[in-house]
Amino acid sequence: MLSLDGFDAPDAYRGCVVAIGNFDGVHRGHQVMLDRLKFHARKLDVPAVVLTFHPHPITLLRPEQTPPPLSTLERKLELLERYGIDVVIAYPTDRVLLELSAEDFFQQIVCNQLKACGMVEGPNFFFGKNRSGTVERLAELCGQNEMFLDIVQPENVDGLMISSSRIRELVRRGKLGEARELLGHPYQISGQVVKGAGRGRELGFPTANLSEITTLLPPTGVYGGIGGFGTTVSPAAIHIGPNPTFSEEGSKVEIHLIGCESDFYGKTLKVDFLDGIRDVRKFANAEELKEQLEIDLHAVQSLVSSYLPR
Repeated sequence: MLSLDGFDAPDAYRGCVVAIGNFDGVHRGHQVMLDRLKFHARKLDVPAVVLTFHPHPITLLRPEQTPPPLSTLERKLELLERYGIDVVIAYPTDRVLLELSAEDFFQQIVCNQLKACGMVEGPNFFFGKNRSGTVERLAELCGQNEMFLDIVQPENVDGLMISSSRIRELVRRGKLGEARELLGHPYQISGQVVKGAGRGRELGFPTANLSEITTLLPPTGVYGGIGGFGTTVSPAAIHIGPNPTFSEEGSKVEIHLIGCESDFYGKTLKVDFLDGIRDVRKFANAEELKEQLEIDLHAVQSLVSSYLPR
């Protein structure tokens, strides 16, 4: 997959079929759109292109209302590549772009820059200044420019549409297993490993303390997942919150990679959440905490074993 941050390699994408959107989390609803995008592109022998904007336009327009993202740009690109997209253009959002009317946006971006032959969108797609462009207007513009438009209907689970906002609410509530079902892959966070108090190592359970996490954090709790660096991954016990046993009130994100003893400081660690294990609680002493940690690790390993293909 080719990843671009502007329209600087036109031979790679012109004449494409394009899907425009934020694609936060690249969830199962997005994946259906991507499948349709690839279907049309392969049929016409043209590139399958995703055009997204980074950062999200709302961060410039109404920063106080900006929801925490479900995915970093790096994660989004990784997932779009996994799902078979040929080119992703992560266009830098600016005021000039946001001031374009729906008609100017279509003409300048879709026609002049991309020279698209077709588009694939969802029914809730809006474009142009103040989100004035609707799918009905988009259909008119595509028809006037001899482009096809495929509107992909939403995916539903339990009678409700899969959406980034629905998944965001599940993550906020710590329902990581349900979020994983709607995403079609585990929810992931990443951050830089920084030095902590070293108490986990003293207990025999060394942890990596994460900072600079830019995506939505689940609530206080202990979770099971898979973490690591690059292709080196291990089952992971994830602790989010304070450490009341040692009277530490500050919230931290600590990761214990089972069977991994390397020095992680300064590295970027990625962690996929599978599901919750238990709440954070205060133990009477360090020995009682160690006993619980052993139970936690068995629960994590069981969770990971049930998730990974046999």
